[in-house]
Amino acid sequence: MYKVAVIGDADSIYGFASLGLQIFPCVDPHEAANTLRHLAQEDYAVIYITEALASQIPQQIERYHSQPIPAVVPIPGVKGNTGIGMAVVSKTVEQAVGSDILK
Repeated sequence: MYKVAVIGDADSIYGFASLGLQIFPCVDPHEAANTLRHLAQEDYAVIYITEALASQIPQQIERYHSQPIPAVVPIPGVKGNTGIGMAVVSKTVEQAVGSDILK
C-alpha cells in the first residue's frame, strides 16, 4: 500500500500527523534532498513539501516530475504562500491539456 509524506519545518507540518500522514521535519536543504530521495525509493506515492523548502531544492524535485510516482507537491508553510505550488500545478495542467487554462 502506498503512503503519503510531508517534508518541511516542524510548525508547518505537525498538523498533518493528525491526519495520519507521515511527517519528516527538516529545514536544511541538504537534509530535505536526502529525505526526498529516501522517500521516493520507499512506497510513498505522494510527498508534500513546504514551498520554502521546495524553493531551495528545485533540481531534486524536478527529477520526479516525469515519473508517475511519487508525486511531489509543494504546499504553503506557516509563513504563507509563495506561489511555487500554484506554478507547479499550472505547469502540470498545461502539460496535460496542452494549454494554460488559467489565462
